[in-house]
Amino acid sequence: MKIQDLFERDIYRSINGVVKADQLDASSVWQELDEFVITRELTTHITDLVAVLLETIESEKDAAGKNGVWVSGFFGCGKSHFIKVLSYLLENQEHSLDGEHRRAVDFFSDKITDPMLYADLKKVVGATTDTILFNIDSKADHRSGRDALLQVFLKVLNEKQGYSGDHPHIAHMERHLDEKGKLEAFKSAFQNAAGESWLEQRDAWEFHRDEVVTALQEALGQSESSVEKWVDSAEDHFSLTVENFAKWVKRYLDKKGKSHRIMFLVDEVGQFIGNDTHMMLNLQTITEQLGTICNGRAWVVVTSQEDLDAVLGDLKSGQKKHDFSKIQGRFKTRLSLSSGNVDEVIKERLLRKNETAIAPLNAAYDGKHDILKNQLSFTNAGMTFNTYANTDDFAAGYPFAAYQFTLVQKVFESIRKAGATGLHLSQGERSTLDAFQSAAKQLGQDEIGALVPFYRFYPSVEGFLDTAVKRTIDQANDNHALKSFDTTVLKVLFLIRYIEELPGNVDNLVTLCVNEIDTDKLALRKIIEESLARLESETLIARNGDLYFFLTNEERDIGREIKDQKIPSGAEERELGKFIFEEILDDSRKHTYSLTGRDFNFTRLCDDHPVGSKLEGSLEVAFVSPLGENYDKFTSDEFCCLHTGSEQGRVLIRLPLDLLLGRELQTYLQTASYVKPNPTATLPDTAKRILRDRSDDNRARRSRILTSLESILADACYFVSGKKLEIGSTNPKLALSEALEYLIQNA
Repeated sequence: MKIQDLFERDIYRSINGVVKADQLDASSVWQELDEFVITRELTTHITDLVAVLLETIESEKDAAGKNGVWVSGFFGCGKSHFIKVLSYLLENQEHSLDGEHRRAVDFFSDKITDPMLYADLKKVVGATTDTILFNIDSKADHRSGRDALLQVFLKVLNEKQGYSGDHPHIAHMERHLDEKGKLEAFKSAFQNAAGESWLEQRDAWEFHRDEVVTALQEALGQSESSVEKWVDSAEDHFSLTVENFAKWVKRYLDKKGKSHRIMFLVDEVGQFIGNDTHMMLNLQTITEQLGTICNGRAWVVVTSQEDLDAVLGDLKSGQKKHDFSKIQGRFKTRLSLSSGNVDEVIKERLLRKNETAIAPLNAAYDGKHDILKNQLSFTNAGMTFNTYANTDDFAAGYPFAAYQFTLVQKVFESIRKAGATGLHLSQGERSTLDAFQSAAKQLGQDEIGALVPFYRFYPSVEGFLDTAVKRTIDQANDNHALKSFDTTVLKVLFLIRYIEELPGNVDNLVTLCVNEIDTDKLALRKIIEESLARLESETLIARNGDLYFFLTNEERDIGREIKDQKIPSGAEERELGKFIFEEILDDSRKHTYSLTGRDFNFTRLCDDHPVGSKLEGSLEVAFVSPLGENYDKFTSDEFCCLHTGSEQGRVLIRLPLDLLLGRELQTYLQTASYVKPNPTATLPDTAKRILRDRSDDNRARRSRILTSLESILADACYFVSGKKLEIGSTNPKLALSEALEYLIQNA
């Protein structure tokens, strides 16, 4: 059975995964209402919100202090969809599609299982309410400074009333004319004077100054001089304050009726405000004045990627003198959408299976629980990633691995914060639902047994990536030194680049690339290791121990410069000797013979390179490593015995072959050589950060080298006076002491 045939709804159907405030065509509105999923979490939030709204409708007491709602949740979690559906509900208009008609609340008759909650919801939507839904960033004039927020609120109110949105003083004129019942007369007079419609020409009012004067004279019956004075000075003298704005809202509500309400639904206000303390205080004042002057009939609902306390915490860290307790009190109703909510929405709206799918999915999972747990588990992860709990869990999430519901959300959020995306993703132009549908469609023709590998999510962010990031991956496709699967591995490394909880080791990369229930992980591991070697040789990725990282343009340039650092001949051997003698052996330079108490000094050598000064006539402790030119000769025990037979007074210690040690030492020395002399004061901030990161990586690399050396020394072979010793201790210091005891005793 093909994967595309498993689902109750067509997996290829058009889903408005990216909810936009101004997308109001009949098909989009119907789908947004029809496919809206009331999860367990949302049921709780809707219950709380309905209770507050109902309380303010039934009693005006304390209503003024409850008019703020803060909706938070990570990027792509459905905040925009939630507040858009809320706007539909509160206006409760009738919607039509293909001959079917329903009011907004009717879509929820079978979504809300609690009859009392549904009854309360109907009471709430029964109160006449206007809603104004908008994305704050798309509406704002960023030149407005501290008044940007207030100007947007006024702009959307003016647009709601049919007044000019771009010219507040013109809207103020229209409001004045409308309240006097003269607006239509003005429009008619302008049409007669200009020969064109006022609504079409008002944004170009300056070019129609004389016609505006004529129309105002005719509509208001005022003198030409007084009208001209107003027209010529209105823009300069227009006064916008929060109090004025709240009063204009009240006049609008009073005109609509005593119980009429309005709700401003502001998407992504948290991102718009950022760390601007004055903007946050402005939001507080707007909400407070609307509540007080309109007596609880004007509401402000905002969305943010962080909850209110987190936003305020960031602001306090920079401006401790401000007290944000008022805004915390103003936004008492706080709704937080979690990752669990998104999981439920995706499984219900996108992945819900039809009846014919259950049996084959059960058969696919039968007896495979432990196999799947092994196939889809991670090593050294900083958090617990889910695996399939049982057959039902497998069927509900298939063809996706359980970990992907959490990890995709983390990817979207992490690359946005790291600035690896262009403008659209940072403005919420992509949803988690959209990403899962895109990945599922790629596997539509596959049979049951296939799984979605993590790289299938790359197309969901590809179109929104920063040009430099995308170019890196695109150019890898054209690199003849690479194979096609290498680019796939590169995409996976990019997706997890900024996720601290998931280290990019080979085991985890294998798990992320599993594409079938019965994938041969050993074979896949070999392919990935070969890909990593090629990617590293092309400086598209970096390696730090057993971890691999995608490199940005700047990181790649610095990485190439580090690789080009020339290491002097013998430097690796000398550095290895320092690690052994100065770090692991505590910089020991002499041995006290146990029988006499006499001290014997010894010269320290590593691959014939002295570590410290060479002492004439002293004993010698000589390490032979795979870094040395003559190591091949010393791999023979017989050669080592002959060597120490002729070199009396020498302890020869042969280290076992370890290819990684040499590579780590080389990278350590190249990085240290590059980072140390660089004058960071004149470098760009990104370069400074990269150099700091490389220094941190090198400190970690140094620790790994020492740990690795201790393990290598435990397996070292000791030769003295023509004999291979059987050393009783794996401790390097005790082992060396034992060898020196034998040397002195048999000298």
